[in-house]
Amino acid sequence: MSLSMPTLPSRNSEPQPLVAGLLHQRREAAVPAAVRNSVTAGYPIVAASVLISAVGTDADAGTLVVELDVEPRALESSIDHRAVRYHVDCTTEQVDDALQLSLSAPVAVFVAPDESGPTLAESAQLLADAGHSPGLVAGQPADVVADFLAVLTHTSVGFVARANDGAEVLALLAGTVASLRGDDVRTALAAPDATALAALNPEAAEAVRGVLLGIEVADADEVDRVLADAGLL
Repeated sequence: MSLSMPTLPSRNSEPQPLVAGLLHQRREAAVPAAVRNSVTAGYPIVAASVLISAVGTDADAGTLVVELDVEPRALESSIDHRAVRYHVDCTTEQVDDALQLSLSAPVAVFVAPDESGPTLAESAQLLADAGHSPGLVAGQPADVVADFLAVLTHTSVGFVARANDGAEVLALLAGTVASLRGDDVRTALAAPDATALAALNPEAAEAVRGVLLGIEVADADEVDRVLADAGLL
């Protein structure tokens, strides 16, 4: 099974599974906890306010995704950490401010839905044009997700998602693959074909990971069980 899009050379010598490093869990403490031993384990998400509150200790927060819940300049007074990405939540009225963000790592922006503002796809296009990765909260209407994915398959910034459970993670994977292939995204979201996902060759899997950069989940172990049952682990 192949995708109709070019792929970038892998940074790893060995082919990586479709779900490698896919899942991000929130960490409430500044200091690193035990690393989850799973191929799906991605970098933890830690709020910037947590990093700031630990100032005065010798803690090193390690490599992580920073949830930007404070003014960016406030991070100058935080414990040592290495951000691989910043996650930002905003309203449609704050999108213009989000577009101006220039930080030390890539930025992913989750825009809260607002019937009176731009659609999710329109906001995604604005963010992508500014070099930011749009955020997608799973469980939204299939038409909304399909329009969002249609934007992302024509950009180089990828997107980050939030899912409640393993079923939503599977749907996100299937929808992303369908969008890349030009298949029916709505059908893929409603009835993910786990067999087809498991059959993706390494190049196709890498192409998917280049678009779906990561998924924030509350219970990664539950998601792992769903992925294992689907033949993806």
